Amino acid sequence: QVQLVESGGGLVQPGGSLTLSCAASERAYSGFPMAWFRQAAGKEREFVAAFSATRSDTSFADSVKGRFAIFRDTAKNTVNLQMNNLKADDTAVYYCAVRTTGYIMGRVYYSAVDYDDWGQGTQVTVSS
Repeated sequence: QVQLVESGGGLVQPGGSLTLSCAASERAYSGFPMAWFRQAAGKEREFVAAFSATRSDTSFADSVKGRFAIFRDTAKNTVNLQMNNLKADDTAVYYCAVRTTGYIMGRVYYSAVDYDDWGQGTQVTVSS
């Protein structure tokens, strides 16, 4: 099982920015598909952004395109979600996830059921 730990959440005003980090064990970091999901109160978990195993393919939910970026920090061994121009609708618990079995190298996975291991989540609240 891969250990994932998210951090970086908090309270931010509309239009502000946050960067979430997902600290992964080296095994996950070295090349499995990884993703960020979020779950708002009373709603289902939804896809936000993802890497393929090669890290050369990325994908974003329409609601965050142009505002969010996903990247890895090799120095810190983390996979990060940079969130800009935040809106109230971005308020949610954000989770990182990794798929460790049965994946295709260049494929991005969009469904929560496609991922094997999850972090505990970090709360992001966008409010004035």
